[in-house]
Amino acid sequence: MGFAFDAWRPADDSVSGSANLQARSHDDLFPVLQDVFLMIRRKKLTIFTDAKDDTTVLELKKMIEGIMKVPPANQQLFNKDNLLMSDNKTLQDYGLTSSTAKAQCPALVGLALRQPDGQFETLEMTPFSLPPDLPDVMKSQENNGQEQSP
Repeated sequence: MGFAFDAWRPADDSVSGSANLQARSHDDLFPVLQDVFLMIRRKKLTIFTDAKDDTTVLELKKMIEGIMKVPPANQQLFNKDNLLMSDNKTLQDYGLTSSTAKAQCPALVGLALRQPDGQFETLEMTPFSLPPDLPDVMKSQENNGQEQSP
């Protein structure tokens, strides 16, 4: 927590001629908004982005519009429990905070789009593929260079 030493106020909160001043914390002057890191998934598409924890779902949809050119009205976002997220709620309302959605482990948000017939597609997130098995030569290196007996 830092201090803004240029923000002084009287210790007794009065404006009288007292010279007794104290520093106010930077956090008192400016609310701290934390970054929330998100992984937005739709079928085989994955979008990584970040936002502040007080960002509304509608604002997040506008960010997606900037990437995908799909208006917010044609988007549905789903939380980790596959529940539809409301446009007027914030990310924080859905438990997406800086402690739950970190850069090294972003929070998952599902995306479904409106189809030409006017209905929304069902939420689909194609699972990531798994890497192939290690070749036998590399498996022996994985065991600290010790040879394995068959």
